[in-house]
Parts: sequence; structure tokens; C-alpha cells
Amino acid sequence: MKEVFSLIAIILTLTAYYPYILSIHRGQTRPHYFSWLVWGLTTIIVYLAQVEEGAGVGAWPVLLSGIITFYIALLGFLKRSDLNISMIDFLFFTISLLAIPLWYVTDDPLWAVVLVSAIDVSAFVPTLRKASIKPEQEDISFYFIFLIRCAFVLLALERYSLATVLFPLSVGFCCLLMVLMLTRKNTERKVH
Repeated sequence: MKEVFSLIAIILTLTAYYPYILSIHRGQTRPHYFSWLVWGLTTIIVYLAQVEEGAGVGAWPVLLSGIITFYIALLGFLKRSDLNISMIDFLFFTISLLAIPLWYVTDDPLWAVVLVSAIDVSAFVPTLRKASIKPEQEDISFYFIFLIRCAFVLLALERYSLATVLFPLSVGFCCLLMVLMLTRKNTERKVH
């Protein structure tokens, strides 16, 4: 059954990313390069930590997300999607990069996941900031599908521990925040 949940999470991952990537190519979505770069790094680190902690097939969708996330960061950079980097964006990016070696020093999957989950959430701030200013440049369906996908990642885990569940829970929470904010912003735009 865990394999089925993992497969559903993989299908949802591809379902979420495909239109998002297409919308980047069409110029409709403009991803924040720093956020996506940091998310790619943290997602791959979490995948490695989850494997070490026994997540099994539940880690597969995380690996796929990490690979695709690096691709989106590359697209964002090549298409000059959003290179408007504020001081706070640079601060979060720098903190994220400096925090990654700290995980290596701890040599503990739990600390790895705690650190990179915190980094991942902090890397979400520039995207939330950008989306609050330019909500039309984000695709709400991507975040909604990813929210559901996080639930299936949790169901697919072969071993439940803080090290295996913290990252999908934190990503799911960030997606929920984005869905709620974009819904509110879209409602405000329709009213005005």
C-alpha cells in the first residue's frame, strides 16, 4: 500500500509541476529564483536524510521534487523571471546557504531535517512576499495540488519519525499559506 501512496504522490508531483513549468515557459508565472534554488538544495538534503532514517518509498516523491525544483530554479534564472532581489531575499538566501553545512557537522538525520525544514520555510518568505505584491504571477493550483501531494507523501512513509514527517508537514503548511493568501488576493482583485 505504501508503494501506491508513493505513486499517487509522484503523479501529483508531476501533475503540479507540469502546468507550472508550462506557465513559466509562457511567461505567465515568474518564479523567485532564490526560493527555488534553496528549495532544490533543501529537498535533496531531506531526501538523503529520509533515506538514512528509513522513509523508504515515501522518499521517492521528495527526490523527484528536488530534481524538478532545481530545473525550475534554472528556468527562473535563464528566463530572468524574477531577479528583483531585495535585501531580505538576499539575507534568507545567505542564511540558507550557511545553514546547510551545519547539517553535515551534526551527522544526524533529525537535525538535518530540522535545519533544512527551517531553511525551506525561510526560503518561502521571498516567494510569499512576491506573491502578495504580484499574485497573478503565481499559480494557485500548483500549491493546492502540492498540498494534497504532501498528504500522500506522509501516507507513503515506511517509517514515521520526526525526521521523516517534519519536512512534508512544513512544505504542506507553506502550500496552505500560499493557497489562502492567493485566494484572498484573487478575491480582492475581483472586488476592485
